[in-house]
Amino acid sequence: MIQQGQVFKLKTKAAGGQPLWAYRYRMDGRASMRPQVGGFASRMEAQKALQKALDRVGPGRGGAITLAELIEEYLELHQAEPVTIEKLRWLLRKATISLGDKPIADLSPREVYAWRSTLPEGHRFEATQALRQVLNRAVAWGLLDFNPAKRGVPNPQRRPKEKRPFESWAQIEAVAARLGSVYGPMVVFAAATGLRPSELFGLEQHDVDREAGVVYVRRAFANGRIKHTKTRLSTRAVPLQAKAVEALDRLPASVNPILFPNARGGRIDFRVFGRRHWRPAQIAVGIEPIRGLYDLRHTYATFALRAGVRGLALHRLEHRDDRPPLRPPRPRQSCACRLAARCACARAVGGRCVDVDREARKRAKQQQCEVSSNRNPRRVDARWTPRLVRAAPPDNERS
Repeated sequence: MIQQGQVFKLKTKAAGGQPLWAYRYRMDGRASMRPQVGGFASRMEAQKALQKALDRVGPGRGGAITLAELIEEYLELHQAEPVTIEKLRWLLRKATISLGDKPIADLSPREVYAWRSTLPEGHRFEATQALRQVLNRAVAWGLLDFNPAKRGVPNPQRRPKEKRPFESWAQIEAVAARLGSVYGPMVVFAAATGLRPSELFGLEQHDVDREAGVVYVRRAFANGRIKHTKTRLSTRAVPLQAKAVEALDRLPASVNPILFPNARGGRIDFRVFGRRHWRPAQIAVGIEPIRGLYDLRHTYATFALRAGVRGLALHRLEHRDDRPPLRPPRPRQSCACRLAARCACARAVGGRCVDVDREARKRAKQQQCEVSSNRNPRRVDARWTPRLVRAAPPDNERS
């Protein structure tokens, strides 16, 4: 027999301090698992959700709930951004068309495998992952013993497309010259910082700290709305190299709080900018093949590697910050030279950086310059050109 269910108040509360409610019910007697679903704003909402769940399961049915019903219930309860819910619904619709009428207890790995093979290669991995996500919840709720979309159903990712970074700063500057006084510096700034397009469009004037030599990534703008960055660790301080500072200096004076506004003073739309400005500018200067806006991020990584930044240091700069979020960086770690490669930064002399050993770093500390240790000191172009030459000893060490 199925327990009629229980609605109760959770110990945890919502962000505003309001109480949260949950429901749970037991299936097939005391020895069975008891699914629990929480996060409702009121007791009435929890009771309605409980009744709906019991109606779908029904006395003695257990796993007789169909895949379409399970998907609908999961999407109603899933806590995520609206755009994420819509994408999940679109991906899961591919499963409901073929398998939606099937009771989940009768769903076999063989059927899932056969369904997966009918999907276009471009959506095969994501659609299967979405189905796995829903069936994992069914396992957690006690409706299934195992996930039929995982057992015997491999789901390799499709081969990624070839990345096409720009070949030189000259190419980027040529495109920037066609984009105008705001969009042009924005493109150069993107290639010099490696920000995602959504993070770039979300920047505001106060996010730039010239004294510390960093730009703070606190928000992103995508699908017409401001949201938090992709992950908690995406909130970070990105060092500004010389090229990024020059791009900011080229921006016209403005009282608009948005750092890179569109022609109407609002935030830039990714698709509109790509269609009306980004692609035509590349065609005009003869860029072939046409690069995507996200390729500016790949360009950032390519130029950094050419300049001698190690892969691990680059990964940390692009994806996370090992300091607590929004903590002001120490001045010695925010130098724009050599991508401020997550190591002690060097002093820029004539547009070049000089690395010396640990002993020299101690002596240079009084000169407000800390340099990284390296067995083979090199002089690295602060503008990230691929040319690398061996560094000459600093003036204070030639004696």
